[in-house]
Amino acid sequence: MLKIRLARGGAKKRPYYSIVVADSHSPRDGRFIEKVGAYNPLLKKDDPNRVTLKVERIQEWIGKGAQPTDRVARFLSQQGLAKWEAGNNPNKGQPGQKAKERAAERAQREADLAAAAAEAAAAPSPPPAEEPAVEEAPVAEAPAAEAPAEEAPAAEASEG
Repeated sequence: MLKIRLARGGAKKRPYYSIVVADSHSPRDGRFIEKVGAYNPLLKKDDPNRVTLKVERIQEWIGKGAQPTDRVARFLSQQGLAKWEAGNNPNKGQPGQKAKERAAERAQREADLAAAAAEAAAAPSPPPAEEPAVEEAPVAEAPAAEAPAEEAPAAEASEG
C-alpha cells in the first residue's frame, strides 16, 4: 500500500520534513518513490513556506490509491485536496486491562477489611480474663511509690 507521509530530516532539535510517497513497509526516513512537498515546523503558522506541496503530483498519487497519513491529510485539507476530520477516541483516557484488574482487587480487599471491622464491632467482646499480671502490678508500683518519697525531702530542704 502506498502512503503519502512525512520523512524527517534536519539536524538534532531542528526538524524538517519532506512529504513523500512511499511504500507503507519502508522505514520512515528510508526509501521513497517521490518527494511531493516539504514541511518546516519551525516557521510561523501563517508563513507560506511552512508547507509546500506539489498539488498536481499529489492528486495523481491519490488517484492511484495512495493514502495520506493523518498529519499529511491535515495539510491537504487546507488546500482542499482531501477531507480530514479530527479523530475521536473516547477510550483514550480509560485505564488499561491490568490497571482495571488491580483496582478491582484493591476494592475487594477494602470491602473485606470493612466487613471484618464491622463484624468485629458488632460481636460483643468477652470480658477480660483474670491473668497472673495482677501479681506483677504491686511490684511495678513499689518503685513508683519510692520515687515521690525521695523527692519530698529534697523539696522540703529547698523551701527552708
